[in-house]
Amino acid sequence: MKEYLYAKKILLCQGVENAENLLKRKPMQIGLAETQTTRFEVNGAVVLDFGKEVCGGVRILAFRAKNTSVRIRFGESLTECCSELGGDKNATNDHSNRDFTVNLQNYSDMSFGQTGFRFVRLDFYGEATIKSVIAESYILKKPAKYAYEGKDELIKSIYETAKRTVDLCASKGYLWDGVKRDRLVWIGDIHPEMLALTTLYGRLSILEKSLDFVKAQTPLPNWMNGYAMYSMWWIIIIADYCAYTGAWDYAKKQVGYLEGLIEQMSSCVLEDGELAYPNYFVDWPTSGKADEKAGVRAINIMATKKAILLLEKFNRSTQKAEALLSRLLKKEIVVVESKQVLGLKYFAVGLTKDEEKMLVVGGAKGMSTFMSYYILKAVASFDKPQAIAMMKAYYGAMLEKGATTFWEDFNLDWAENSCRIDEFPKAGERDIHGDFGAYCYKGFRHSLCHGWSAGVIRFIQEEC
Repeated sequence: MKEYLYAKKILLCQGVENAENLLKRKPMQIGLAETQTTRFEVNGAVVLDFGKEVCGGVRILAFRAKNTSVRIRFGESLTECCSELGGDKNATNDHSNRDFTVNLQNYSDMSFGQTGFRFVRLDFYGEATIKSVIAESYILKKPAKYAYEGKDELIKSIYETAKRTVDLCASKGYLWDGVKRDRLVWIGDIHPEMLALTTLYGRLSILEKSLDFVKAQTPLPNWMNGYAMYSMWWIIIIADYCAYTGAWDYAKKQVGYLEGLIEQMSSCVLEDGELAYPNYFVDWPTSGKADEKAGVRAINIMATKKAILLLEKFNRSTQKAEALLSRLLKKEIVVVESKQVLGLKYFAVGLTKDEEKMLVVGGAKGMSTFMSYYILKAVASFDKPQAIAMMKAYYGAMLEKGATTFWEDFNLDWAENSCRIDEFPKAGERDIHGDFGAYCYKGFRHSLCHGWSAGVIRFIQEEC
């Protein structure tokens, strides 16, 4: 459904009269006798802060604007909405336009944009008198079966921010990663979103539609989204989703595809247990690192165990899956440094005492938003207070930087001497949005509303 948000603050204003009128709630209808308007001179500009992340665009009610050109720039941070395309901080129009120029007309009511943002900058190239600029946001609205009701205010804020994150990413009928990025269903990224959504709402057609969509797009012997690991995550998601919700009628429809997938996975694990997949991927922070293949083995073991449970549930032969698991277990999962892979290993085969110690070195440093649930659950298995402290340190640091939804990735080191997302960097400060990120999410391309970060909701329910 849609929600409408009026700006909470004006963060930049030049060549504008009565800018404060943009903060006032008014009927969303243009009239002939408007009195609470805002006048923009030629080259006038304003930056509006809507106070929270939005999935959608802006609705501009123009009183006087005869073919007036206005440049609209959306940003998940203040610095992003004031950036130029390209440049050294990687501002982009990838996937959805967030920086473009439109023409306004007299007595008009027009909507522009379909992206993720909290801030909007408007630069006027002609005179105009504007009644309102309103954010139109798509968001999932359902009665929640679970809400955090404890007394810890930081945990409450983490829960509410994670909920808004996943509600925005589930707002348009299928599950997306980030509302600013591509509109694809990345099945390998959905497990933490599934954890959050089933905790909040139980069985959900949006999730089933997304799983079915990717399956229909991936006839065997293809791998989902081009990665063997993503097909493994599909198995894990199906098994966990149905175990949490009782949707076994849905799982029954997947058995034929599952059996073919086990056959395909079996052909990629040699007799001695060595992996022979066409590619290897766990998450971006481990990409190309020493632990990546160990993480893939952990995911493979997790998926094969889940497949056996599903096959047993429907009285199908588990012989091939059990043989596959036996080969996978011939080689140990050796983890050198990655907390992400240690979290996966916990779910696959368990951790040694030395690995438990390695997992808590540096506290929340080394965590990633995608893998936060697995890491925190692994720590909670031997030290629940430490796990909760790590969650609060990690997610709390994003909140301290102004987050109203949680991010594609975050490293605690980024928080040192960097600005908030609703501020410009001061002299000597780093830009928390534009100066960080890696791989496909460098600089402003980094998504600040990414559904996989919401897996922490399940952790809060189970451990807090």
